[in-house]
Amino acid sequence: MKVALLGIAALLSFGQARVPEADAQITIGEQHYRIYRGDGTAATMDELVKAVGAAEVTFIGEFHHDRVAHYLEEQLLRRTWDARLALSLEMFERDVQCILDEYLAGLIVEKNLITDGRAWKNYPADYRPLVEFAKEKKMPVIAANAPKRYVDRVGRLGAGSLDQIEPEGRRFLPPLPYAKASAAYAAKFASIMKEHMGSASSQESAGRSLEAQNLWDASMAYSIAEFMTTHPGSRVLQVNGGFHTSERLGTVEHLLRYRPQTQVLLVAIFPDTGFPAFDADSMKGQGDFVVVTDPAVVPTR
Repeated sequence: MKVALLGIAALLSFGQARVPEADAQITIGEQHYRIYRGDGTAATMDELVKAVGAAEVTFIGEFHHDRVAHYLEEQLLRRTWDARLALSLEMFERDVQCILDEYLAGLIVEKNLITDGRAWKNYPADYRPLVEFAKEKKMPVIAANAPKRYVDRVGRLGAGSLDQIEPEGRRFLPPLPYAKASAAYAAKFASIMKEHMGSASSQESAGRSLEAQNLWDASMAYSIAEFMTTHPGSRVLQVNGGFHTSERLGTVEHLLRYRPQTQVLLVAIFPDTGFPAFDADSMKGQGDFVVVTDPAVVPTR
């Protein structure tokens, strides 16, 4: 399984196969993924589309460089689009919402979106198709993430240090103080940190890292809740790293704090060496739907 930790370049991978770069141009199709329900029973793309279309908020938890996941995200966006749908992205931070809006309205060109909007390095290959479809359909796109400078601040100084941020900056954050991570989420986070960092991190440092991760989650959740409050009757399709939402923890928990009655659908997509099988021990409970993708498809860079 693939897990994205903290949403930064240190993506934690588990046994992904690589293929020659020449194969990067492979045409992705249904042979490269298998769809399951959370209990491990097989499902179809039509069934997944129907479920996404009926949910208020759909979280798609991805491995950020999985080309098959990005293909599926575009398919789901296209096939569930209607006038009520908004796209929400971890890949843009809340303080660049105006820049994203200007691009969608045709007021600035793409190079300015990429530079001034601080687009991720893999934006052109992986997320541009989503934004371009949204632009074509005049669909709102939510810049959901906390500004990285504040996430970094929490990682260094703790969540309490955000109280010193001036009001101009605090408007890009969820209401302070944001809720602490649940015990289940904290335990999962600690397990991942221990597995990949061993004893190199002190308890104090690990605690601040959890608070930083939790700010990321709370910000994305609040961005969605805020949009749905100001746009009654809307639906949201949110794309984020899988760790933020797997097992309905993290961002999902925060959203249900901000908006308790929200109908949430969780779709987990990741490459796995067991493809095309469903490994019940490691995958059960990861989402309402779990999509296993072919690890032989070369990831984007």
